[in-house]
Amino acid sequence: MSLLAEEIVEEWLNRNGYFTIRGIKLGNDEIDILAIKPMGGGFKRRHIEVQVAINPNAYISKVTKLIQKKRGIGGNSAKNRSKNELRQCVKEWIDTKFSQSKKDQLRQSLCPGEWSRELVIHRVKHGEELLLFNRAGIKIHPLTRIVAEMRSEETPIEAATGNDLVNLMCLEKKRR
Repeated sequence: MSLLAEEIVEEWLNRNGYFTIRGIKLGNDEIDILAIKPMGGGFKRRHIEVQVAINPNAYISKVTKLIQKKRGIGGNSAKNRSKNELRQCVKEWIDTKFSQSKKDQLRQSLCPGEWSRELVIHRVKHGEELLLFNRAGIKIHPLTRIVAEMRSEETPIEAATGNDLVNLMCLEKKRR
């Protein structure tokens, strides 16, 4: 599901004039999408992670190793977390997805400057997680809003490589 969602997000970015790289492998880690757009002598830089679930049954963030050991649960456990545990898990997820030095070095080597940190979601089971992401400076984009925007707004680019998927998903005829 995530690969299809990434393709939709990449199409949205491309239609809005962004150059994108998707699925960057860094050892065992990955960056979902990096996007840059030339803007008045500089660049707008975006690092976007995509976590899309149709029927979510757990948290977005994994359980930290310390909490796993303490509670005897797995990393993807859906068991309820205390507020403190949830804060720790979200912080570690953000550090893993956005703040690793190898990821920062790659971003800076591609386009030096400040990169946004963004998360695309669909449905979530634990909305309190989104509040913590937002408080940490992560911009949240609902996938439904992205699709609606592509269906209703004019963009500098009419279509890119993900156009067929978007059209099939929306069951629309090609725009003229």
